[in-house]
Amino acid sequence: MPAYGTSRMLRRTATAVASAALLVGAIAAAGPAQAAKPSTPANFHPELDYAGSTVAAHEGKDTSASTANSLAALAVTQTKGMDVSNWQGSVAWSTAYANGGRFAYVKATEGTTYTNPSFAQQYNGSYNVGMIRGAYHFALPNASSGATQAAYFVAHGGGWSKDGKTLPPALDIEYNPYGATCYGLSQAGMVSWIRDFSNTVHTKTGRYPVIYTTTDWWTTCTGNNSSFGATNPLWIARYASAVGTLPAGWSYQTIWQYADSGTLPGDQNYFNGALDRVQALANG
Repeated sequence: MPAYGTSRMLRRTATAVASAALLVGAIAAAGPAQAAKPSTPANFHPELDYAGSTVAAHEGKDTSASTANSLAALAVTQTKGMDVSNWQGSVAWSTAYANGGRFAYVKATEGTTYTNPSFAQQYNGSYNVGMIRGAYHFALPNASSGATQAAYFVAHGGGWSKDGKTLPPALDIEYNPYGATCYGLSQAGMVSWIRDFSNTVHTKTGRYPVIYTTTDWWTTCTGNNSSFGATNPLWIARYASAVGTLPAGWSYQTIWQYADSGTLPGDQNYFNGALDRVQALANG
């Protein structure tokens, strides 16, 4: 080979080696921060996560006789309902209806990788016995954006139709079962995440989602933001004889999850009004 060709080949080889070294150095310098963010926690356990699964551990519950009596007095003006997840498995809906259940929320999704394997039996079964039912999403705000999770939810059971028997989709936003209470988000970041989720659901279904939360969590993680009360119905969790103080922006609750067990399957709820008000929410 001519000397010129040999020299050119050596220069190309040296350049390639140098470029490779620079690339390796850049990757090393970038470190873990440049790695793809995992979409689910390492110890992911969606079968154990449901509306209220973290509440009692953080806020306790009152199971006294006086509480039961107080709730019984409320029942004349409230509509009984429940919320279920795969934790309940196949639900005996006819029995639940016979015991006074008139509406149900069913867990559909969590994050962007989980769908409730019992969803069809629960969502369709409650409808078929005459209940008004809706679907809810268990939020993981540190896993992906609000818009991403809302789109996944709507595509996997979180839709809505004006048939008089379908409640608006619901967002379950509560204590993090996998780590830091507020999922590592600032209060402003959490408000943006919830708004992103809410607006996306509204765009895709025509309804703003019901927001399930507790006053304590909402105050801690959103700074008690008051901007959702005008658009999003409130589903409050508090296991006591009274609802107590509500999050800012809401003057009343639409649904109260007052216990995590009782005569109905899953968690026990009261809709704040007679059955015709449940129907009105379903119709939008």
